[in-house]
Amino acid sequence: MKVFVIALLLSMAIPAAECGSAELDSTLFNGITARMIGPAAMSGRITAIDAVLENPDIIFVGSADGGVWKSTNGGMTFNHVFTRQAQSIGHLAIDQTNPDTVWVGTGECNVRNSVSVGTGLYRSDDGGETWEPAGLDDSERISKIVVDPGDSNTVYVAAMGHLWNSSAERGVYKTTDGGETWTRVLHVDRETGCADLELDPLEPDVLYASMWQFRRKPWFFSSGGPGSGLYRSTDGGETWVSINRGFPEGDLGRIAVAVAPSRSGTVYALVESEKTALYRSDTMGQDWIEVNNTDPVGFRPFYFSNLLVDPRSHKRVYVTAFSLLASTDGGKTVRSAISGRVHPDVHAIWINSRDPDHIIIGTDGGVYISHDRTRTFRFVTTLPLSQFYHVSCDMRRPYNIYGGLQDNGAWYGPSRSKAPGIANKEWRNIGTNDGMMAVRHPADEEIIYIGWQGGGLGRFNETTGETKDIQPLPTRPGEAYRFNWNAPFALSATDPEVIFTGAQCLFRSTDRGEEWETISPDLTTNDPTKLKQEESGGLSPENSSAENHCTISSISPSPLDLDLIWIGTDDGNVQLTRDSGRSWNNLRSGIDDLPGHIGCSSIESSHHCAQVAHATFDGHQVGDMKAYVYRTDDFGQTWQNLSRDCIGGYCHVVREDPLDPNLLFLGTELGLYLSLDRGRSWIHLEETLPPVSVRDIAIHPRDHDLIIATHGLGIWIIDDISPLRALTPETFGQEAHILPSRPAILEVPAKYQEFPGDTVFHGRNPQIGTAITYTLKKRHVFGDLTLEVIDGNGKVIKTLPATKNKGINRVYWDLRLKPPEVMKTPGVLHRFSHGPMVAEGTYRVRLTKGPNVYTGDLVVAPDPISAHSVEDREIGHGAVMKLYEFQNEIGYMSGSLADLIVQVERTLTEAAGKECESMLIDFEKRLAGFHGSIVQKGKQSFTKKLAEKVAWLYKALIQHGGRPTGSQLRYLALLEDEMDQARRNFANLIRAEREAVNIALMKEELDGLNVPEREGDSKGKD
Repeated sequence: MKVFVIALLLSMAIPAAECGSAELDSTLFNGITARMIGPAAMSGRITAIDAVLENPDIIFVGSADGGVWKSTNGGMTFNHVFTRQAQSIGHLAIDQTNPDTVWVGTGECNVRNSVSVGTGLYRSDDGGETWEPAGLDDSERISKIVVDPGDSNTVYVAAMGHLWNSSAERGVYKTTDGGETWTRVLHVDRETGCADLELDPLEPDVLYASMWQFRRKPWFFSSGGPGSGLYRSTDGGETWVSINRGFPEGDLGRIAVAVAPSRSGTVYALVESEKTALYRSDTMGQDWIEVNNTDPVGFRPFYFSNLLVDPRSHKRVYVTAFSLLASTDGGKTVRSAISGRVHPDVHAIWINSRDPDHIIIGTDGGVYISHDRTRTFRFVTTLPLSQFYHVSCDMRRPYNIYGGLQDNGAWYGPSRSKAPGIANKEWRNIGTNDGMMAVRHPADEEIIYIGWQGGGLGRFNETTGETKDIQPLPTRPGEAYRFNWNAPFALSATDPEVIFTGAQCLFRSTDRGEEWETISPDLTTNDPTKLKQEESGGLSPENSSAENHCTISSISPSPLDLDLIWIGTDDGNVQLTRDSGRSWNNLRSGIDDLPGHIGCSSIESSHHCAQVAHATFDGHQVGDMKAYVYRTDDFGQTWQNLSRDCIGGYCHVVREDPLDPNLLFLGTELGLYLSLDRGRSWIHLEETLPPVSVRDIAIHPRDHDLIIATHGLGIWIIDDISPLRALTPETFGQEAHILPSRPAILEVPAKYQEFPGDTVFHGRNPQIGTAITYTLKKRHVFGDLTLEVIDGNGKVIKTLPATKNKGINRVYWDLRLKPPEVMKTPGVLHRFSHGPMVAEGTYRVRLTKGPNVYTGDLVVAPDPISAHSVEDREIGHGAVMKLYEFQNEIGYMSGSLADLIVQVERTLTEAAGKECESMLIDFEKRLAGFHGSIVQKGKQSFTKKLAEKVAWLYKALIQHGGRPTGSQLRYLALLEDEMDQARRNFANLIRAEREAVNIALMKEELDGLNVPEREGDSKGKD
């Protein structure tokens, strides 16, 4: 995909007409990578599970918006195998007769207000390594895939269809050619989709399909209608008959169906009606008997609609619900099959048909595996499927990341760890419910504000663990507040004690939520046709505040003006106050090309100019999947449409870079985009991030990292976006160009030891050292391309492997000199696996491409958390460098001595019986003796020789960033004396004594002994 970018990187005051243009390909930005940090401590909603019956260690898991993951070791670890397709999964199925074939239907079918969308059906023939589209692109949601057990080419698919509007691609589809073509074999109308599909494994031509009429709107949900019903086919889907006899009269809703694998003809159905109940038929659905209508069975049928019958017992049936329900008497009685230590809200279940004690379930909190028929479960801690709504960060070192997650509360964790990766245990839970937002108080580090669904707002004290509920409450009789499901709150950027939150009006507190004042009228349309939440649900009431509408959805206080606040509402209004709420101006009419009923998903006040703001609008909840992004330069009087056809997915958030007004980031339902020209054009960072829902973005003001909150794959970080700020219209047209970066930090060394095994997820740390970023006009193919680091004396201290890709390249330097010379003696204790850290200061980076040279500067700075003074750091670094020099010298001595000994042994063969023979033998003894005096050789005692003494002290000093102890400095002085003596002894051996030996050899016309010149120097020159 190519887009044409007008690369404006000048002042905002320069008209667009004055700007040049350049053709940019999104692949030019492939060098900008993101690292996933998780977490997996709480995982996320699981929608589908299947495993290979012949080898149940092979498990596939589908998630709400985190793609498909595969395990080959029984769920100990998982790999993300579905990375380039829509990440919302409806169902997946393994062809058990050919387990390398896996089918995936995209589009989650637990149709709550926050579900994502799918892009059809996919097939893999290599166990998930690669995927190909397989049709039904406009189905949006695929609820079931059934493979004929006797014919791999015959597959049935249940297409639920669009959630938010009418659609044609609904019903049951069948292929007999492995997905090349599809035939719709059951269809009701454009409002009714197929919610469930079952095949009788004992009679593969017998199928059951439940049809469901449903519709969700932003303010209403309707489940059920005349289109709903249950159907059966006995001829492989060619013909269907209604089998509703015994079901309640009137409209039906969602129906889940399950066939008993051990007894053909026994079928169960969970039927939504005025009184949702479980039904059983022993006549292939010809007649139905109600067996259970208790509340747990009928709880939220639109959300929990999955039945499964034990493969060996037709009377043992499982019902997914708030808990996993199990019956052993054909459904007459049910009980919870799991303990309270398993996350509630069960959506997916798999039972091993060859070992029914082996059960895997998927919940709103992840995957659990049981090997004792649900008596105990193991939680899978390696699936980073956390579903964030919002993200923020603090100014600690390293900084922490805060956010709220779907049904998993509020959490915070570090952006990096001293350990090899960021472990689950490093994340702290600070809130419950459906977490939405979490923000640490900028002036009081004890306090973290947390938000939860429906406007919940709390003040969490980290020291005590106490949370005080501070949500504004009505103050007058008859007054009611409408809070959005994902109600925002915001801290003032200019006064740390001021906090805002919103319902249909805006509230402000100046005392941390103890008291609130209403500073606006109703800022929404207050449309009475959209205020019927109490009636929502259709057959089953569904008004959990997710259907609240005409509410404030975004709050953005200006960082430049305390009196200026921008407000966006879910019914499309954009409101602005410039006097702290005394008056408001509705700016919606200025957005003349925005369709009606499109809600505002985010609004952000500019960091650079008070009259500027950016906003995104989202119409997917009325069936409009287009991207809508706008900017105003005049306090909202007029708006510029920044939407482009290249943007995939409806928009959640837009962020303006705090240092470069031309640099924008956009999060959509299908990924991350950036603009270099204030939104005139957009680049999809498709190699940086999977096509996952990006719900929020934060830019760290100090470290310049881009923090990305996804609703299904946790948190991702692009380290140091400084290079993007330096891109100019000419950059990509130059043969090569080195971009600036943030200062490189010499981190304080830290020890870490832990052996957690493989069942714990670790988020990725930043790469060690610092990134050197440069661009290439085209891929470098022929000739040398070198990347060097040069110190202040003009000396090359490091040569790095240069990547050669067209566009942006990033190469990491570990801020170390090359390792010291390695001693060539077997058994020598090697403690010098790393070179020392470089000194603080400014370094030159030099990229050489053929005859052309490109340079840039790189600042190396001390760790800000270091408590060591400049003097102490210099003394410590000087001591380390002295030991580094010693090791280089000892390495050279050791290598030279070893080479000389080999030469002597070879020469002795030729000198046998000659006068020089005894001289050679004696010289070899002196060489070996001196060698053994400076290094341990072979399996010697633990008595340290010079090399080991140097190594031991070096290891001690490189683990500390400051002044060595007095004892260490005195020991270093002793080692200096030993080194001086070793130098003298070595010089005497290889010069005076070797010269004497060589004279004797010359008399016998034998070749002399050589010692190579020492390469490099004490500073590790490459």
